Amino acid sequence: MSGRKTIQDFLSSNKVDIAKLLTLALEKTKEDLYKNLSYNLTKKELEKLKLLIYKREQGIPFAYLSGSQGFYHLDFKVSSATLIPRPETELLIDIAIDLFKPNQLIDVLDLGTGSGVIAITLADKCPSWRISATDKSIDALKIAKKNTTKDINFCHSSWFDELTGKTFDLIVTNPPYLAENDSHLESLKYEPIEAMVSGKDGLDDIREIIQNAPKHLNQGGYLLLEHSDRHQKEVVELLKLSFVNILTYQDLNGLDRAILAQYL
Repeated sequence: MSGRKTIQDFLSSNKVDIAKLLTLALEKTKEDLYKNLSYNLTKKELEKLKLLIYKREQGIPFAYLSGSQGFYHLDFKVSSATLIPRPETELLIDIAIDLFKPNQLIDVLDLGTGSGVIAITLADKCPSWRISATDKSIDALKIAKKNTTKDINFCHSSWFDELTGKTFDLIVTNPPYLAENDSHLESLKYEPIEAMVSGKDGLDDIREIIQNAPKHLNQGGYLLLEHSDRHQKEVVELLKLSFVNILTYQDLNGLDRAILAQYL
């Protein structure tokens, strides 16, 4: 690495996410990099870049190195206390904003908000919606509060525990849904395991949410949840006990990803 000192040298290497790492080390945009390919990095910049490359090669996600991640039309602060927002979850936003008009006065709950991406995106797209968001992680709630400039009612709660007597027109949730032995966990080792794993079959939290959601839904209200692409059939069967008008959705990769159900 000592012989590589210009931007072009590094861009020509096969380092993972090297262009994005260069933008962090040099505090430049990608456009700036390509306009200044012959720029020689200073010793301080080289040291900073070397450390970033090392961390990335160890598997630390780029979003944790940069401290932010894009979601829908906004950019969000993230930390190791929160999951990194993923494009698949944007499907929940599309489904929700098709259900109600942006200017309707409805009450919405984002259950297990993490970095706040669902609640904040919905608040931005639908300013008349009254939105609440919960998480059992105080650290995650701190990140969510930093991310928002909207009037969102954040609540420290494990699922519905602190919401006694409160009801909503729409409950949205992206709960943990991986099984304890899921093969994906090795590649996700830097993200908070409690936000990903839900018992031996990955359905413990979804069972709890579906069981308790009716007590917190107004008549005709909806439960919208993300799930593993392996669990659609099981989740539909759980919903049939209390819900009607069950609709299933696939993500952009054609994988089963979300379910919407109505409580009458």
